[in-house]
Amino acid sequence: MIIDTTEVQTINSFSTLGFFKEVYGLIWIVPILTLILGITIGVLVIVWLEREISAAIQQRIGPEYAGPLGILQAIADGAKLLLKEDLLPSRGDIRLFSVGPSIAVISVLLSYLVIPFEYRLVLADLGIGVFLWIAISSIAPIGLLMSGYGSNNKYSFSGGLRAAAQSISYEIPLTLCVLSISLLSNSSSTVDIVEAQSKYGFWGWNLWRQPIGFLVFLISSLAECERLPFDLPEAEEELVAGYQTEYSGIKYALFYLASYLNLLVSSLFVTILYLGGWNFSIPYISIPELFRIKKMAGIFGMTIGIFITLAKAYLFLFISITTRWTLPRMRIDQLLNLGWKFLLPISLGNLLLTTSSQLVSL
Repeated sequence: MIIDTTEVQTINSFSTLGFFKEVYGLIWIVPILTLILGITIGVLVIVWLEREISAAIQQRIGPEYAGPLGILQAIADGAKLLLKEDLLPSRGDIRLFSVGPSIAVISVLLSYLVIPFEYRLVLADLGIGVFLWIAISSIAPIGLLMSGYGSNNKYSFSGGLRAAAQSISYEIPLTLCVLSISLLSNSSSTVDIVEAQSKYGFWGWNLWRQPIGFLVFLISSLAECERLPFDLPEAEEELVAGYQTEYSGIKYALFYLASYLNLLVSSLFVTILYLGGWNFSIPYISIPELFRIKKMAGIFGMTIGIFITLAKAYLFLFISITTRWTLPRMRIDQLLNLGWKFLLPISLGNLLLTTSSQLVSL
């Protein structure tokens, strides 16, 4: 029997190629799992911070028994909801009722793909990064509508309609603010937007170049996250919790998980678009040279960049948490008037002004 050596080499090359493809696929799972683990820890920290800050504002004692300083209270609540009975409405649409919370969570999770925590630390550096985030976040109201309609409850359906109306009302001003930033940075990539702010350090932030857009983006992002004073769709202090009324157990927990995930996404995008992202924000000063570190400059610089990004994001989170426990809730007519009659014209004027300034500078 004669064996052709070329055939053997071809078979070996194909087997080697298949092996490398499998290894590459496994390697890709590692950063995704790391990101999911980091996001989960970030949400637990947000829940703990909100309880502690709200307790301090109201001059009462917050969680203190579940772990040191009550840091395990969020895990205890999650375990309790996970073990609760999952009730289903007898006359509702079970498929829509079950899929709705998953769509709300998945649409927010996909937004983390384009968030750069440091220059080399982003899963997908796309040329349309910020607009991909807007497109993905637009899917969440569909999940809320499905949840309200699938519950076969007029109060839940009314809450779902309110959530969709609120999301549409404030998504348009938010998109116009993002478009202004893209024009100002000559790019829609999240990495390029941060790099465009790094030329002049602290004074190069888009916060100073787009102060009106920053305020509109801040208000719109709070409304998108359905935080007080914009929490009309669910209003958890009331007896009827909007589209969440018929939910229990893990499905009920998914709505709160989506809310906190969305709040963290909004905080990170405020950091990227307006606060310079991971940059040290002091011009002509290098972090490795500042600490006299040469060999570990890459790892140390990446760690500092991640820390700076998260510090800026949690500063915005502190503002949103304080706002929740300070301002009263708006009426639905006031909420829609603010979105359509005030924020939309202001954001459109800001976009026209930015476009004019860019044309003049050419």
